[in-house]
Amino acid sequence: MRTAIWLYLFMFVAFFDLHAQYPILSPFALSLGAAPSFIGLIMGVYSLTHLPGNLLAGYGVDKYGSKFFIVISLIVAGIILLFQSNVKDPWHLLYIRSISGFVLAFLSPACLTLLARIAKDRIHQSKLMAGNGLVHTLASVVSPAAGAVLVAKIGFTTAFSVLGWVLIITGILAIFGVNEKQLLGQTANKSVLLDPHGHELPDKDSDVPDGVSMPWLFFLIPMALSCSQGILFFELPLMKSARESILTSGVFFTLISLGALLSISFWFLNKVPPFIRTVCGSLSLAVVFFGLAIQWPIPLTVSLFLIGMAKGVIYPALAALLASITSSNRYGRVFSLLSISYSVGAFIGPMMAGQLRDHISSYFIAFFILMLALSLLPLRSFKAPVTT
Repeated sequence: MRTAIWLYLFMFVAFFDLHAQYPILSPFALSLGAAPSFIGLIMGVYSLTHLPGNLLAGYGVDKYGSKFFIVISLIVAGIILLFQSNVKDPWHLLYIRSISGFVLAFLSPACLTLLARIAKDRIHQSKLMAGNGLVHTLASVVSPAAGAVLVAKIGFTTAFSVLGWVLIITGILAIFGVNEKQLLGQTANKSVLLDPHGHELPDKDSDVPDGVSMPWLFFLIPMALSCSQGILFFELPLMKSARESILTSGVFFTLISLGALLSISFWFLNKVPPFIRTVCGSLSLAVVFFGLAIQWPIPLTVSLFLIGMAKGVIYPALAALLASITSSNRYGRVFSLLSISYSVGAFIGPMMAGQLRDHISSYFIAFFILMLALSLLPLRSFKAPVTT
């Protein structure tokens, strides 16, 4: 449990650092003389450079373990932020952000892989993944306001320096906080079953039939989820009420995070098969986006809260489902594919919304993408246990 707490700390710091920059990065780029279109490129390049990092992280984590990548990712990302604090040109900021996206791409697959490996059973895995979702949500609730306050008090340069040193110190703590070899050795003795020939036996707690691998079309679900969120994050600040007051925009984002926080706190959901949680959560999210597209009578604040609740169900379920049907020596590659799906969706979503919003509701695009991903999901490849 101590290792899980350390991993949650690393993830919280990384997500806090990322979300704290959301409200301050655009004003910082403007202060450097960047045009709005170029600011969009600066924001999007982070997700784009995540892709090669995620690909390398998958094979690297499986081969060399998680600890090395956790430590290097945190420390190097902190050093990059120190350089970012002294940037004087928009192009230099673009280069810094692209490098930062590549470096931090290793952190999430490494932490999720180690979380999955230290679990005692499938239910424990679900709880650990739910804990990761909780940490992510908490970071997204407090960090945007914290970043804005930090800049207001000490300015851009000092704020980026502070965030950078926090990452560096956390990376140093990771060197001493995680004893990966000893921990995995203890876990393996408790949880891995071998047949007489030395091969790993299937886990009895798995939700899927023996020998079933994750179909590639499954990764359309996280891609569609991230794409829909990118569309939402693109649209909310452009609403009339949000343009009138930055505080209103902040409240909208906070409502989403609070909704996710509520559903993640429902620990009894971890006993529900993750595949069922994934499908039901995605379907519910699609329904809310359809309601927004047709301007249903439910208030926007309630709709945003419902979107957050759906996210709080889906994100932990996706990670738990992947862990439940994947061999432990392939966790790194699988979770890197999950991160790649998120990165692609986050890049495509705002771009589609920007090009098509004058012709069709952006929320309908989000609904359509989610329903398309669900309709292409090969349901026969999964089998949820039936209890009586």
